[in-house]
Amino acid sequence: MLLKSRDIVLFQGDSITDCSRDRESYGDLGRGYAMMAAAYMGIVQPELDLTFLNRGIGGDRVADLEARWTEDCLQLRPTVVSITIGINNTWRRYDRNDPTSDEFFENSYRHIAEMTKSILGARLVFMEPFLLPVKEDQQRWREDLDSKIRIIRRLASEYRAGYVPLDELFARAAVTKPAYYWAPDGVHPSPAGHALIARAWLQAMNAI
Repeated sequence: MLLKSRDIVLFQGDSITDCSRDRESYGDLGRGYAMMAAAYMGIVQPELDLTFLNRGIGGDRVADLEARWTEDCLQLRPTVVSITIGINNTWRRYDRNDPTSDEFFENSYRHIAEMTKSILGARLVFMEPFLLPVKEDQQRWREDLDSKIRIIRRLASEYRAGYVPLDELFARAAVTKPAYYWAPDGVHPSPAGHALIARAWLQAMNAI
């Protein structure tokens, strides 16, 4: 996928995307991968005159994205929509006994993709959720997360979305440095972890 002149790129998701952004500021990108990716594009291709927006909200699950999609996506009229969601759907199963079935997850994710394509005609980028277990009890999360990753991969193929295999990339990175180096709690990236995401996203956009 290539970024085009005057594209409006929207990053959507949970706290990994949110990353302490100022929600009162229309264009604030937070302190994570969204800001890093936008900054890089501003250096290497300033002539494209790109606009980057961040509407990630910490704690969100896929149903939360679906509920706010009109206001936080469709009304912004993006031409590229990048989605990172799913880890909280897994997490809440284990810390609150509030699971999300695979069927519900797929239906909500599909509805988001369908609205985006049919109403906006925007190009989609799906980034899979990831987990680097740093606590023993996080090992069992895989049984829930892996099936959701498979759903996102299938939807990416169906909607011809750009795809960023973050779970695989973080697993490989954890071979060179311990898991906590990339994500201190197993979920939220360190600065190096955010840089890893930004680089992977830029590669998916053929920017590097």
